[in-house]
Amino acid sequence: MKKEYIHQRLNQEITAIGGYYVLMKEARLPLQGREVLYVVGYAVIDTSCCGIGGCAYALVPGFILDWRCKKNEDGLAVSQVEPIHDEAIQKEVRRLIEKKETVQQASF
Repeated sequence: MKKEYIHQRLNQEITAIGGYYVLMKEARLPLQGREVLYVVGYAVIDTSCCGIGGCAYALVPGFILDWRCKKNEDGLAVSQVEPIHDEAIQKEVRRLIEKKETVQQASF
């Protein structure tokens, strides 16, 4: 099953309910003869009534099928990806990302 991934602008603060988040970089990870797209970001919780905090994370849209194949109406690049549902592959991707990046979690 393929899905569209809209590439977001990097290094811009996005306001959220309890603070903000920033997507810092996109990366491509070779795996099993294919490439996995992942995005690294961080979140800061600084306007919550429950305290302050933060975390660094990776979001994994999936295997790249067609890289930046078009632009959407806002001028952002769009890629076709195949989400990763296989738990063994997710575990391996998570391990590789956490080895390479300083993140607390990788989400699929």
